[in-house]
Amino acid sequence: MYRREFSQTVDQWSEEEMNHTLKREIQLARNIQMKLLNGEHPEVENGKVSGVSIPARLIGGDYYDFHILPNGKLRIVIGDVMGKGIPAAMLMILTRGAFRSAAESTKGPGETLAAMNKAMYQDLRTLGSFVTVFCADWDPENRQLTYANAGHNIPLVVRSKDEVAEIPKTKGVMIGGLPDQDYPENFIILDEENIVLFYTDGIVEAQDDEREMYRVERLHQVLLDNHHQDVHAIEESIVNSIHAFTQGVPQKDDITMVLLKVNQEKTDITSYNSPVIHP
Repeated sequence: MYRREFSQTVDQWSEEEMNHTLKREIQLARNIQMKLLNGEHPEVENGKVSGVSIPARLIGGDYYDFHILPNGKLRIVIGDVMGKGIPAAMLMILTRGAFRSAAESTKGPGETLAAMNKAMYQDLRTLGSFVTVFCADWDPENRQLTYANAGHNIPLVVRSKDEVAEIPKTKGVMIGGLPDQDYPENFIILDEENIVLFYTDGIVEAQDDEREMYRVERLHQVLLDNHHQDVHAIEESIVNSIHAFTQGVPQKDDITMVLLKVNQEKTDITSYNSPVIHP
């Protein structure tokens, strides 16, 4: 009964009214997403972090976040919801809530991903969707990055001006793929001036007008060419490189990255602010 009444109400709208309403609702959704994600990045000891998300449409399904733990570690997460636009953005909000809840009650990245999968599995199964997620804990005291993966792109580490590679792999099923999953952890030790790039596939799959992909090799070169820069300059260089490559070809997928660069500055963690999403 209610479905029939709703359908009749929608049928009464004119095309102009429908378009106006949709535009207004999309803009409101974008404003909500930006308010949830907009803010300064957290300050951490022995390093700097930065992140950026550029949606392919007005709103996007990529996600990144930070959570400062009571022990002084920084939990970093980056995710990519299947699809684009409004449906993906709605699931991005679900992912954000699951991460923030799990981060408060879990000891490490593997437990966080397992808790997220447990919380989201049934909804994602119902919707026929999934989310790839990479989660890592940065320990500034011993410069250890401990991480677990749920089907996401493997981050890159820059060790010197001549060395960039994927960090050692750890396998895990994407969030929503299978119930009751465990996510094994791995770790690396970072040295001064090392850089870690977490990213979504919208970067390496960006296309030019001949449908050639940007690919990870170009990303490697940008990181090597800019290894001496701070995280914000590296971030900007990557975005500029993608734009120069695509030469105005419309973006087909959301582009998101998080950068961590190790240094010797001692900065107390005093506050937490959410990440930034760029228009």
